[in-house]
Amino acid sequence: MRAPLRLGLYALVLLAVFGAALGVARVVAPSRAAERPPAAEPGHGGTEDHTETAGEDHAGDDHTGEQDGHGAGAGHVPGVTVSQDGYRLTALDAPAEVGVDGQLSLRLVDGQGHPVTDYEVSHEKELHLVVVRSDGEGFRHVHPRHDGEGTWSLPWRWQQAGSHRVYADFVPAGGEQVTLTSTVEVAGELEPVTDRPQTRSVEVDGLTVTVAGELRAARSSELTFTVERDGRPVTTLQPHLGAFGHLVALREGDLAYLHVHPLGAGPSSAEATSGPEVVFAAEAPTPGRYLLYLDLRVDDRVVTAPLVVEAR
Repeated sequence: MRAPLRLGLYALVLLAVFGAALGVARVVAPSRAAERPPAAEPGHGGTEDHTETAGEDHAGDDHTGEQDGHGAGAGHVPGVTVSQDGYRLTALDAPAEVGVDGQLSLRLVDGQGHPVTDYEVSHEKELHLVVVRSDGEGFRHVHPRHDGEGTWSLPWRWQQAGSHRVYADFVPAGGEQVTLTSTVEVAGELEPVTDRPQTRSVEVDGLTVTVAGELRAARSSELTFTVERDGRPVTTLQPHLGAFGHLVALREGDLAYLHVHPLGAGPSSAEATSGPEVVFAAEAPTPGRYLLYLDLRVDDRVVTAPLVVEAR
């Protein structure tokens, strides 16, 4: 066979092989993409098996719109910032040092900069405000008053110096759950807590609170809290925010926020009682140590039990 003819046939074979390979690539690549599971998104709503997660990638920044709280990825917690879904936390103000009486106030505005004045009632309140120092000390869950024009405030006095995180948790009328956060720096003598051992049982205000069960990363699991007094079970837990207990968990270090509520039916009336157990469904975003704060109402007063668990 002459050389030009041989070269022409060789070129045709190469074209055929290349075309077949390209066709295989077009068939195989989409099928593999279809097998890849979609990235998980944070869930909202409901009081049963209800978990909201948030991190602090840009807490305290004014870079609104850079992160909307709905990103996802392996081991990533959606960031809670001063902005989410167009809503912004603005004008955060509080006393600048320890021991000074004043007000803690903030404004919530929408994507057009208009004050948010209409809210859904969630767990008996229109706004839940959680305040905690960056090392997990000084936890407070409070409910400010609304002036009807977008500003929330309440009397405030800092007990400890340091950098404090402020979380605003609310549902705008006709909308979804929103959690915004920013920071306040408080002057004064600082004594940070640098090491928190795992603590599954704690005594607070005459009560012994113990947690059983394992917190799991990226998988829902049950945490059971048992309340005792002088070694005897407490069966007189009172309703608090529409339930018999309220649990907040913060990931140690970056204070990623995990907000859960008890499993099962809520109180049938304001006079209903329960105990000694309160069970929660929770899912940690990543492995690591989590600071738990369980609010309970007993004898007409609210007590907070702080515990520390490891998520695996």
